[in-house]
Amino acid sequence: MSGSSLAELLIAVLANMLDGLGHVAVGAASPIPAAAALLAKERSGGGLRVSILGSERHNPFTDGGKELFDCAAEGRIDAFFLGGGQIDGEANINLVGIGDYPESKVRWPGSFGSAFLYFMVPRVILFRDVHNPRLFVPKVDFISAPGASPDNVFRPGGPYALVTSKAVMGFDRQARRFRLTSLHPGESLNDLIAATGFDFDHDDAPSVTPEPDQATRRLIKGPIGKAVAETYPAFAARLAGEMSG
Repeated sequence: MSGSSLAELLIAVLANMLDGLGHVAVGAASPIPAAAALLAKERSGGGLRVSILGSERHNPFTDGGKELFDCAAEGRIDAFFLGGGQIDGEANINLVGIGDYPESKVRWPGSFGSAFLYFMVPRVILFRDVHNPRLFVPKVDFISAPGASPDNVFRPGGPYALVTSKAVMGFDRQARRFRLTSLHPGESLNDLIAATGFDFDHDDAPSVTPEPDQATRRLIKGPIGKAVAETYPAFAARLAGEMSG
């Protein structure tokens, strides 16, 4: 990338997906999505409501996840971020582990409320800051949260996009497939295919993800970096170091 760091690029990409929304919630241990939500709020002039679990300044909930789930059930959260130890081509997420449950050879933190939020939040953005075949697999070992549901299941929420260290993909809920939106600068289609364990749709000459402009980078370096430091001081320090370098 010519001027921006990968973190800046990912923050800008995610923030663009939040423009025009009313309320974005961010779970714990999600510094890049948190920075993206705060960037989108800054650009909206304060019109976007941002709730970050684990933050004191940006967390209106007094009872943690319970109130978050209540908000989602009432249709008052427009976007949320989810990741997983495994994600497959139908946008199924595995947060439990690898191998036959309960004798899993690798165990992860668990589902918590991922399945509920996946069903209730209209715009769920899947995010991982890495991209390899161990993560993006043909079929997850355990479905913590399904990417799609039968037609007779009421489901206002679901996957909207997948953002990784290599690319941006959109998700077609009817076809139950990802489609490549853009490759990040310096990435190739062949390398992306090799790093992805599932098939996805793509153009022969994919678009390149636009890098953030100078105004966006100044926002990230200034008010956004300071705001996110309250919850993620180590990430904010690393971000400042990347940008100064």
